[in-house]
Amino acid sequence: MIIHNEETYSRKEMETLQLSRLQKTVERVYHHVPFYQNKFKENNIIPESIQSIEDVRKLPFTKKKDLRDHYPYGLFAVDMKDINRIHASSGTSGKPTVVAYTKNDIKNWSEIVARAISIAGGEPDGIFHNAYGYGLFTGGLGLHYGAEELGMATVPISGGNTDRQITVIEDFQPTVIAGTPSYVLKIAEEMSSQGIDPRNNSLKYGIFGAEPWSEEMRKVLEESFDIKACDIYGLSEVMGPGVGMECHEAQDGLHIAEDHFIIEVINPDTLEPVADGEEGELVFTSLTKEAFPVIRYRTGDIASITREKCKCGRTTARMSRVKGRIDDMLIVRGVNVFPSEIEHYLIQMDELAPHYQVHLKRKDNLDIVELQVELNEKIYQKLNGNMDHESIKGIKKLVQHSMKNHCLISMNVNVMPPRSIPRSEGKAIRVVDRRQETELLQKI
Repeated sequence: MIIHNEETYSRKEMETLQLSRLQKTVERVYHHVPFYQNKFKENNIIPESIQSIEDVRKLPFTKKKDLRDHYPYGLFAVDMKDINRIHASSGTSGKPTVVAYTKNDIKNWSEIVARAISIAGGEPDGIFHNAYGYGLFTGGLGLHYGAEELGMATVPISGGNTDRQITVIEDFQPTVIAGTPSYVLKIAEEMSSQGIDPRNNSLKYGIFGAEPWSEEMRKVLEESFDIKACDIYGLSEVMGPGVGMECHEAQDGLHIAEDHFIIEVINPDTLEPVADGEEGELVFTSLTKEAFPVIRYRTGDIASITREKCKCGRTTARMSRVKGRIDDMLIVRGVNVFPSEIEHYLIQMDELAPHYQVHLKRKDNLDIVELQVELNEKIYQKLNGNMDHESIKGIKKLVQHSMKNHCLISMNVNVMPPRSIPRSEGKAIRVVDRRQETELLQKI
């Protein structure tokens, strides 16, 4: 097991390092990013205002809208001649968010991700199967550079072409696989359909992220491949993957690379900090980025943090698994629920496969929720494919009762045959919101 010095710093040592780096970052954005300079002046802040680590709370928040408003290069802190790489989000809900890296940023990022892979169990003599997508998305290249920095033989297979994924896993004998949990689960599912036992391979560890996933999903992945499944956290606006990584020893929270980032948790309504252990919105400030530093970036992700020493020996702050995004929270007839909470209870039902979708519609000014679930393959075969069997009605009632009892939402449940719900080669689409569409149709 490799543990770096920074991962065992005392709280005082870590905060001393963070303060020094925070002061340099504030100096950088104040003199090189007009957006921040204006924000600071509005709040009567100058670089000399930052004299303690608590002073980070004096600084203004940054939101995704700010990135879009300054698309594409308005928040860069260096000249274009110093930019080494540009990444961007998909921009599915508007202008994409564009981020940049200098040569030194890429070096730091590679080292941070190498450390993260090591935390998850990766070793220099291992083989890394990277099933994250390559391109403008930071996941693929971020994990790729980190695995190479660690010294692993890296297989840049990217996402998709599941048959090839299976062949490479069987032939190349990787020790670590990385990808979205939903897609890697699809690989296991396809293996089984081809008569291949997913447990009978060389994989020891899995690194999964880019979408919220539950403890129940972890159990499914671990049992499917006979691996330790660890959660990785990151987002392009802050850096990319590697901001936080769950250790394989404890699997009890994601270790934050605190020498590179300050983490806060705030109440998203009052914007005030919440106590350690309480859920709130994650906020990050970068400490070592040159091209695209961010100050108090509101991620929209809901989680909590602890600063207790981990049993693996690391002392860095740990964040809980992400419960969901504020934007993804479903508000149905006044009840709030995250898709991950629905997943938590569905996966516990042996009658179902671990795939689902929530379809939202609107009728007579009321929200209608349809939960689509898949029947377990073995039960489907036992019923000879008869989806009108009396057992299906019982399963439907069981799901409805569980959702009403645990998530407090009444749902129309549609039990479907195996492989009916679309599979994704990247992030799974868990919620299909057709409320505006159905409401418009009713008015025509």
